[in-house]
Amino acid sequence: MPAEEKGAYARAGVDIDAKMQALKLMTDAVRSTYGPEVLGGMGNFGGLFSAAALRDMRHPILVASTDGVGTKTMLAAKVGRYEGVGEDIVNHSINDILVQGAQPLFFLDYVATSHLDPAQIAAIVLGMARACREAGCAILGGETAEMPGVYREGEFDVAGTIVGVVERDGIIDGRDIRPGDQLVGLPSSGPHTNGYSLIRQVFAGADLQQVPAELGISLGDALLAPHRSYLADVRRMQTAARIKGLAHITGGGFYDNMPRILPEYVSANIRGASWTVPPLFRMIQRLGEVTEEEMFRVFNMGVGMVVVVAAAELDRALTLAGPGAACIGEVVPRDEAAVTIG
Repeated sequence: MPAEEKGAYARAGVDIDAKMQALKLMTDAVRSTYGPEVLGGMGNFGGLFSAAALRDMRHPILVASTDGVGTKTMLAAKVGRYEGVGEDIVNHSINDILVQGAQPLFFLDYVATSHLDPAQIAAIVLGMARACREAGCAILGGETAEMPGVYREGEFDVAGTIVGVVERDGIIDGRDIRPGDQLVGLPSSGPHTNGYSLIRQVFAGADLQQVPAELGISLGDALLAPHRSYLADVRRMQTAARIKGLAHITGGGFYDNMPRILPEYVSANIRGASWTVPPLFRMIQRLGEVTEEEMFRVFNMGVGMVVVVAAAELDRALTLAGPGAACIGEVVPRDEAAVTIG
C-alpha cells in the first residue's frame, strides 16, 4: 500500500502497523498450543486441522459453541489487566461443550477494539493460549479488529468459537435423569463471565485496589478471577461414575440453566444451605439490594457446574470431584417449577 494511503487509513483511526506488531507479539503463545494435528494456523486465511484421528472413533460427533466475555472487559480495561479475559473466553467455551461430553479440538478468537494496543492484544491472547494448552486445545486462528467509532476509546470486546468432538454413544444429554438422582456442585472461581453489568453498577466509583475485610483480596482480584474450566474435574469423575447430566451455570443462573438438561417430568431441588456462598456474592447482594431469587438467577453463587449422578454413585463422584465439591440437591418428580431453591 502506498505510504500516503496508509497514512490516510491511520488518520481514520486504523493502524495496520500496530496490528502486525500485535500478531508478532502473540505468535509464540499461539503456536505453543499446536499439536501435530495443526497443519496451518497463523498467517493462513483459514486454519487447517487434521481430522485423521477421528477415524479411530466409532461415530464422532462434532460439538461447537460461540460466546463472549461480556462487560467484564470494561473492568479489565479499568485496571489494565487483560490475560484473565483471554482465559475467560476459552474456559467458558470449553465448559459449554463439555456439558455434552465433548473434548475440545480447536478454538478461534475474535478481539475488537477502538484503538489497537499491541501489548493489550498480546496479553489477551497469552491468556487464551494458557487455557488452551491446559485443555489440549489448539488456537487455530482468529481476528483482531480495530473499529474506531464502533467502540469508545479504551473499550474492547472478546469472543470465541470452539469445536470439540464426542463419541455418539458418549453424548451427555440428560435423557436418563430420574427422580432420586443427586446433584453435585463444583465450585466456581467467582462470577466467571456473568452478571457484570450489575456488578459494574454496584461497584461504580469503587476503588478496585481496596481489600474488603470479607474478601481478603483486592476487589479487583475478586471480580477479575478467571472463569474456571471443569474439563479435568469432569474427566476425573467419569473414571468412577456415570454422569447423567451437566449444567454450566452461566447467564440465567440455576433457574435458567438447570432446565436445559432436565427431562420434562423431573425438577431439580437445590438445597441453598448445602454450600457456603462466597462472600463476594453476598457483598454484591447487600450493596446492590438484590433479592435472593434474583441473585440465583443472575449469578452462579459459587457453583459453576452441576453434575447429575445416580444416588448409588454419589460417594464415588464426590471423592473424585475435587476440593469444594458438595452434594447440593436432588432430582424429584416435577410438580410445577423445573427448579426450586430452598
